[in-house]
Amino acid sequence: MKPYIDYSVYLVTDRDLMSTETLEEAVEEAIKGGCTLIQLREKECSSLDFYSTAVNVKEITDKYNIPLLINDRLDIAQAVDAAGVHVGQSDLPLTIVRNILGNDKIIGVSAGNLEEALTAEKDGADYIGVGAVYVTGSKKDATAVTMEEVRKIRDNVKLPMVVIGGVNKERIKDFKDINIDGVAIISAIIAQKDIKKATKEIKDEFNKIKK
Repeated sequence: MKPYIDYSVYLVTDRDLMSTETLEEAVEEAIKGGCTLIQLREKECSSLDFYSTAVNVKEITDKYNIPLLINDRLDIAQAVDAAGVHVGQSDLPLTIVRNILGNDKIIGVSAGNLEEALTAEKDGADYIGVGAVYVTGSKKDATAVTMEEVRKIRDNVKLPMVVIGGVNKERIKDFKDINIDGVAIISAIIAQKDIKKATKEIKDEFNKIKK
């Protein structure tokens, strides 16, 4: 059965930015601060290292009953029995991903405009990640999605929607009237000296806009 997902505070990992000694420590501190969903993203490491890290991170997410998604790599997601995957526009097509993973896994899709979001919905995505909503240093090739486009996507797509790309606690208020389902955060959590505190502050800000 497909797990229930709380998208509100969604950490996307980046080992190059983390303030801790290990990724596992960063993930655990974020969860303690109120993070509701973890996406393990490893762009540079070998398959073996990615798998080993996923095993270790999943031990932590399982301990706190927090879903773990794997960025891009279906094989890693299957190997560790993750809750699902997140794929971008240049990754395998969503329909193929669904055929491989089955209906019980969560599949998220990156969308940079309304057309991509509608296609993701039609093809059976569970949620969309819309961005980059601000210029960001963690994804060099990302182009900014205007707030107008974010609103257009929200008005036309029924799927849960998280915004990503340069989102921090000060910018969460920008989405007050858009009815987003969550904020996907990288550096504003994982690069902070006190990850637990940073996560709690982001959660508090998100809860304000959902009242």
